[in-house]
Amino acid sequence: MTLRAQAEQALNSIAAFADGREQITCLEAGQQLRCDLSGLDRMACAIELFEVQSAAIAGASIDRLKSIAETLSKRLTYLLEPISPIETDAHQCIVQLRSNPPQQNESGRSYYELLVATGGHLRLCRFTKEPGNPRRAIPAQFTREVLLRLVSDFASCSA
Repeated sequence: MTLRAQAEQALNSIAAFADGREQITCLEAGQQLRCDLSGLDRMACAIELFEVQSAAIAGASIDRLKSIAETLSKRLTYLLEPISPIETDAHQCIVQLRSNPPQQNESGRSYYELLVATGGHLRLCRFTKEPGNPRRAIPAQFTREVLLRLVSDFASCSA
């Protein structure tokens, strides 16, 4: 069963909740999905952390990770903001992508951050930065359909 099918089955097995924590973990052919939920209803979910770890890219070169980052930036056009690579750390073998441009309003800005890293980790989180304060992680709001699409896109890019 694919990661997407497993994730859909897991989502359907969790009762709706508005305040709490649930974790979805799925394994398939050298890939592991971890999704930390802080809310779930019939249509949508609040995601604290979304990560796919893939054995196929665990020892990937920085050029391969940059290629994965570029592919993801072209595929993830359905997020609130487009994302693009902003930094490559060849020494630590990490490519960082962020919303470009971030969502901005009177209380600050919010953005996605995606890390493509050595060890085969692809991790997506959402942050907010208010003036005068450090950034902090906030839940990303996705429909169930978008979440399952993320699973498919991350899985195919890290195979």
